Amino acid sequence: MRFGLQIPNFTLGVPDDRLFEEVAGIATTAEESGYDSVWVMDHFYQLPPLGGPAQPMLEAYTLLGALGARTERVRLGTLVTGVTYRSPALLAKIVTTLDVITSGRAILGIGAAWHDVEHQGLGFEFPPAGERLDRLEEAVQICRAMFREERPSFAGRHYRIEEAWNVPRPVQPGGPAIMIGGGGEKRTLRLVAQYADMCNVTGDVEGIRHKVEVLRRHCDDVGRDPAEVLVTRMSTLVLTDSPEETERTNEFLRNVAGDAVGAFDVGEEHEILERVGELQEAGAEYFIFNMPTSGVDKVRRVGELAAKL
Repeated sequence: MRFGLQIPNFTLGVPDDRLFEEVAGIATTAEESGYDSVWVMDHFYQLPPLGGPAQPMLEAYTLLGALGARTERVRLGTLVTGVTYRSPALLAKIVTTLDVITSGRAILGIGAAWHDVEHQGLGFEFPPAGERLDRLEEAVQICRAMFREERPSFAGRHYRIEEAWNVPRPVQPGGPAIMIGGGGEKRTLRLVAQYADMCNVTGDVEGIRHKVEVLRRHCDDVGRDPAEVLVTRMSTLVLTDSPEETERTNEFLRNVAGDAVGAFDVGEEHEILERVGELQEAGAEYFIFNMPTSGVDKVRRVGELAAKL
């Protein structure tokens, strides 16, 4: 099983001038422990469940470039970039640079964006959902073209490029893989079928099974082999040490997360292994875990656990 680590939280109890060293320590521990990839959120404000905008948040691509210089094997990407934050051509250049820095380990994770508070605070446009999805469709076409073609041109409603140079070229043949994040069944998963190499979805076993079935139907509609799209699932992982701790944690999550409780995996090691197996049977192929309140010891423990699969 291939699995990755998302680092969502930079409130690590150290002064700002030590913050990067702490994050780098998490990333290198993940690499040493068998993780295939390391991901960071592309947000400028921390999200409300993790303390909101008063908590530290590092800019994603600056951080990934620095982590690329500290690691040797893990792939690196955002989960996921908001399409509203950067022009697609600039984004393609940034991700290509990351690919060069890391000798071919970059992934472009992208989605339609959602956190309206940071858009308002920092002056980014936040158009309606339909327009954001339209922008996403144009953006992935531009990024694909700049990864794969020598001097592509594209003219859309929202973005355009004209004989765009992208030199140096990506190290990976065909450019970095493109992951589209989100489980919207009408538009997002169809965009995955049309343009992406990977998708990222959340949910419990039945939810994942349903999303995979929808994705396969979209692939059939556009004439694509579903096996060409890697289905990844992200969740917050809470390893417990007793049935009582598991029940307390689940009760807390039911109260605070409501319908989103399917985005959490809670249990003792044998329960997590069983659940991952069920999710694999439902169609999830690649697992990305975050552990917002855990340090390097828990990262290492999860790596050892995943190695048993």
